Amino acid sequence: MSTHIGTSGWSYGHWENVLYPAGTTAGARLGYYCRRVSTVVLNASFYRWPRGSAFAGWRRRLPQGFALSVKAPRGLTHGKRLYAPEAWVGRITESWHQLGDKRAVLLVQLPPGMERDDSRLDYFLPLLPAWIRPAVEFRHPSWHDEAVSALLEHRRAAYCAMSGAGLPCVLRATADFVYVRMHGPDREHLYGGSYPDQDLQWWAGRIREWQAAGKDVFAYFNNDEAGHAVHNAGTLRSILGEG
Repeated sequence: MSTHIGTSGWSYGHWENVLYPAGTTAGARLGYYCRRVSTVVLNASFYRWPRGSAFAGWRRRLPQGFALSVKAPRGLTHGKRLYAPEAWVGRITESWHQLGDKRAVLLVQLPPGMERDDSRLDYFLPLLPAWIRPAVEFRHPSWHDEAVSALLEHRRAAYCAMSGAGLPCVLRATADFVYVRMHGPDREHLYGGSYPDQDLQWWAGRIREWQAAGKDVFAYFNNDEAGHAVHNAGTLRSILGEG
């Protein structure tokens, strides 16, 4: 059982003087990040899937015990909408193999316009090797159903719990791990605002419950504006005694 709390992405220029010293080059940001945080989500993979050599490079560069979650490519989730996923699954599997002991969770974020399709999801998930831990983020409300939760549980995939404007905050544990995306407390806009300590105390309580149930927990803050994600992740780790 382990708990990993970090941010979605690390290479933000506006995190200078928040996490990085002024003038830090883009290539040096990950090194500074790893000194303070032990997990992160690779967001760039959503827009352009890196070569296997890049994943092998991260395996070598990341410190022992670091956990790298990776966002599935939009070509699979938003372009194909999980249809005919075999080619993408092959590329993902090879990359995951190269990542070695630094791999954490594969985040599969489905688009807001993709309505519920149980058969398509049930075809895709078993194509992934058992040593890949997938978490699925549903943006269309039709997916929020007990039958979908049962499908995820059967396939040992995590339901992605969300916090953010216009998103349902549903707490479901469908696998041996829990995946949480903190998109910001702003009620009008995603990715904005800083979570007050009271909210983070509440989330710490939920994480302790999952820990008591023997679940690994992965929680990532996505409210990158003004470095809020960095501060909120640090506060939550401190509340849990992780920092």
